[in-house]
Amino acid sequence: MKPPTKHQLTDGAHVRVIEGTHAGKAGTVHDIKTGKTGHVSITVRQANGVRFKTLARNVEPVTGTR
Repeated sequence: MKPPTKHQLTDGAHVRVIEGTHAGKAGTVHDIKTGKTGHVSITVRQANGVRFKTLARNVEPVTGTR
């Protein structure tokens, strides 16, 4: 089991998906929700406008964005 993420995500943060179905995709966080079981899900919007949902534990913030 992976340890919990050590970074805090906020709306508008640029992230890259490192695990799961959407691995390799990147975009901006637009919606953060915590479910009943404590899992945090986020909606990521890519530069081309496509949105997808993933778990916050599957992403990492991108530093040095333009």
